[in-house]
Amino acid sequence: MTARTNRVAVVTGASRGVGKGIAIALGASGATVYVTGRSSEGEKSHPLGGTIQETAAAVTEAGGKGVAVACDHSDDEQVRRVFEQVDEEQQRLDILVNNATSVPRELAKPGPFWDKSLDMLRILDVGQRSHYVASFFAAPLLTRTGGGLVVFTSSYGGRCYMHGPAYGAGKAGVDKMAMDMAVDFREHDVAANSLWLGFVRTERNEPLFRHPDALKGPYGKFLANAESPELIGRVIDALHRDPKRMERSGPVHIVAELAEASDIRAADGRQPKSNPRALAEPPEPSSVVVR
Repeated sequence: MTARTNRVAVVTGASRGVGKGIAIALGASGATVYVTGRSSEGEKSHPLGGTIQETAAAVTEAGGKGVAVACDHSDDEQVRRVFEQVDEEQQRLDILVNNATSVPRELAKPGPFWDKSLDMLRILDVGQRSHYVASFFAAPLLTRTGGGLVVFTSSYGGRCYMHGPAYGAGKAGVDKMAMDMAVDFREHDVAANSLWLGFVRTERNEPLFRHPDALKGPYGKFLANAESPELIGRVIDALHRDPKRMERSGPVHIVAELAEASDIRAADGRQPKSNPRALAEPPEPSSVVVR
């Protein structure tokens, strides 16, 4: 497909971390990017910092146009209003990145699921369910525009044991959701994919990198091969521009493999390597469709 100069994207959960990097990378391609999240100027600050206004400003500085929209993705009505605003202001939508998620405090706590609180289920509400809701309200715009892409940020935890059953169910559900949405979207020329991210160097993970013996610990090999949030955004940009976008629609893709195949690198020139067999292989969608 030819590169569009007027692309419009929505990146959910983009106050910081993965979402922020994706938004900035799409901005660098010249896109108008709607940045959603709860962390907003004038509100109680998040311990990790970052606001949707800061991300929107960074998108504009990168060469695009950033638009900050405060949204609690656990509130369906607020999500609906996000896409009403996009429709009113742009009358189109080319890319939706479903990234907003809840990170329970006990996520990385060792031990079985019954030793953790039911707060772990928040990841199914803001994560799996909220991705469905955002896609639901975005669908009329995406199908009207055509040539679009819906992306879900996911992880190897959808197949291997990672942080327990709540996290695993959330990621496996997201992966299957992308596969099934790809079927519904196909006749409208809209692709849908779930992307498995590797270990990402975000504000939340930064302390791990600063530890003097970080590379010697059990997560050393993952830290050494970490992905940057902006690299993930560049991969999504390339996935949308790919002439084989619709052929790629449905299956789960691994960010590092897509980056390597397209020679996409981080700002420092690094290109993370993928070794999916070390954790899990991505699921494959069935060719059977029961309507």
